[in-house]
Amino acid sequence: MNNTAQYDVVSIRNDFPILGKKIHGKPLVYLDNAASSQHPVQVINAVKEFYESGYSNIHRGVHQLSQDATRAYENARASVRGFIKADCVHEVVFTSGTTESINLVAQSYARPLLKIGDEILITHMEHHSNIVPWQIVCEQTGAVLKVVPISDAGELEMDRFAELMNERTKLVSVVHVSNALGTVNPVKKIVNMAHAQGIPVLVDGAQAIPHIPLDVQELDCDFYAFSGHKIYGPTGIGVLYGKEKLLNAMPPYQGGGDMILSVSFEGTTYNALPYKFEAGTPNIAGAIGLGAAIEYVQKIGLGAIAAHEHGLLEYATSELKRIDGLRIIGEAEQKAGLVSFVLDCVHPHDIGTMLDAEGVAIRTGHHCAQPVMERFKVPATARASFGMYNTFGEIDVLSEAIRKTIGMFS
Repeated sequence: MNNTAQYDVVSIRNDFPILGKKIHGKPLVYLDNAASSQHPVQVINAVKEFYESGYSNIHRGVHQLSQDATRAYENARASVRGFIKADCVHEVVFTSGTTESINLVAQSYARPLLKIGDEILITHMEHHSNIVPWQIVCEQTGAVLKVVPISDAGELEMDRFAELMNERTKLVSVVHVSNALGTVNPVKKIVNMAHAQGIPVLVDGAQAIPHIPLDVQELDCDFYAFSGHKIYGPTGIGVLYGKEKLLNAMPPYQGGGDMILSVSFEGTTYNALPYKFEAGTPNIAGAIGLGAAIEYVQKIGLGAIAAHEHGLLEYATSELKRIDGLRIIGEAEQKAGLVSFVLDCVHPHDIGTMLDAEGVAIRTGHHCAQPVMERFKVPATARASFGMYNTFGEIDVLSEAIRKTIGMFS
């Protein structure tokens, strides 16, 4: 039952137009938030208003529309800075999402630093976006990728983490919350362990940003990456936070407009932070939408959202464990936002299809985390992931739909 009685989920749901939609004649139960969250009308209207009455390119124009658009874009950056508690706006780089943010660090920070025999340390629970960029940079430099294993519960083996850090380790890159297991990793402890040996740390915060209050200064990570569409904002916009001294020392990731101060055929002078890393016309509407999403989340309160979602997670875990033939994949002590599971008699893709017929939207597959699937010896899982607008009643619908699916296949 709901232990967050003061949380007005009905009012919140009214802000999300899509939640009134019917799928196959059934009310939509949207439980695919780990893939992408839905958008409140406040975000939709902010983007719509920009395109209808405020659109212009930014930074270059002296006319009113350009100045207004520039102000709105930079106000969004200031909103991000406040939300993650960065020291200054220069530490907030807009990207297309978590994937580009990690690739930026791989190519701009790691690649110039690495030499043959150096090591990058990641974990077995990483999303492909926090694996492949490091494989690429290792191929480019002769560095070696090392991997921290995970336990049967879906938790990092922290003793092995400590053992794998050494003088050859040049960077640790770790997910804050696993998208396939829901595990919340002890990132503060990891940062402290790495910094004790002078090793910088990148945190993939794509799944954490909508669930866990963040203070990058208190966490003391060197880089933090996340995507707007995970936190009720638009797609195609993301953030790389980096400590100012590190970003200043890094060469540009891409060349083009707005990342320069002057260009001649003899040479180019690069722009200051954060524009040095924002080549070309950016996703202006996306940034404005992200700013609106952050304002919306802050109005409700991330602490209240986290408490509500934790109640959903506990209830869903309890209810799903009551279903014969269902096995939850990943039962870490600290989890956030999702439950991955398999059924004895039904392939996950069939689960997804059957649940869709009941109006329930979940994700099935390897979740761009194939090494996790291999670790647990399953081809795929079904994943129900929660957002601020989900209800306990929707979990009841999910449970009943799973039982119906089992009945049909058995």
